[in-house]
Amino acid sequence: MAVLDIKGVSKFFGSAVRAVDDFDLTVGNGELVCLLGPSGSGKSTLLRMIGGFETPSAGSITIDGDEVIHLPPERRPTGMVFQSHALWTHMNVFKNLAFGLKLRRLPADEIRRKVEDVLKLVGLTGYGTRQTHQLSGGQQQRVALARSLVLEPKILLLDEPFASLDQHLRERLREEVRDIQQRMGITTLFVTHGQDEALSMADRIVVMRDGRIEQVAAPDMLYREPATPFVAGFIGTMNLIEGEVKGGKFVRASFSHPLPIADGPAIFAVRPEALAIAPATGEGAARIHRVTDYGTHGLVDLELPDGTRHKAMVSEARDWKAGQPVTLAPRAFAAYRDNAVAYRSSTAS
Repeated sequence: MAVLDIKGVSKFFGSAVRAVDDFDLTVGNGELVCLLGPSGSGKSTLLRMIGGFETPSAGSITIDGDEVIHLPPERRPTGMVFQSHALWTHMNVFKNLAFGLKLRRLPADEIRRKVEDVLKLVGLTGYGTRQTHQLSGGQQQRVALARSLVLEPKILLLDEPFASLDQHLRERLREEVRDIQQRMGITTLFVTHGQDEALSMADRIVVMRDGRIEQVAAPDMLYREPATPFVAGFIGTMNLIEGEVKGGKFVRASFSHPLPIADGPAIFAVRPEALAIAPATGEGAARIHRVTDYGTHGLVDLELPDGTRHKAMVSEARDWKAGQPVTLAPRAFAAYRDNAVAYRSSTAS
């Protein structure tokens, strides 16, 4: 069992900068949780505090009920994988993996067995004698992961480990890491600014903004029911239309739609796949600016009369042309007011 409990953790840099602000989170046994947010949201700082590379200004961090804040990194039951790999270039792969085990004064035959086992786990059997500079970027990242796993940590910490890799390699490695994590049942906290990584890997996603939690939810719930306009705009593609509710209708430029909330300012949110369009007989609510054909579907860039841009997904791109006036018909939507959901249609996504 390995449960990570973070309570009231804050990190201040000077008197003006709050990198992490009163953060609470419990990561359950065997769970993979992603910290997702833009640069400067505090996610890497939080991970470094858990790993012992930064000291919290306030709060508590426990692993299986034991406080770890005052322990140095090497005495914590955590393993951390960095974006930069951080491999020792003067050592071959075997020595990189064996180093931590030697510090624990394990017998040589046990060290060799553990290293060989973890190389097999990450798909690098037979690579022990290779120098790290002889490896590809993906292989180096596997070695970095193996170096953490060989120490059998209770908590695995991953700090944007795939950020420097190309897209196809990133996709393959994140699938492999997720498979390894599930086979081992190791509790994992994963930092990323890539929503695709978070949506494809995580049991739960923590969306961070300015050092605080904006929303915590399973990936499907986060996509379908974002709690704030920030989450709605950060996860996937979302049309966020600022306007006014007047007499039970949301209005922005020539676009209007029934919205059963009190009059006042609101943000109308609809995803491209939930925004139907139809050829207009007159001016229409919007005009097509550009059509992009992805083969499986088309993405239509729309422009309202006031110049704001939005997107709609269509099944056949060739049916639409730039300059064409269209009407808009949301099939599912949500509305936000005062940074919270004011209304959500029953099928909003």
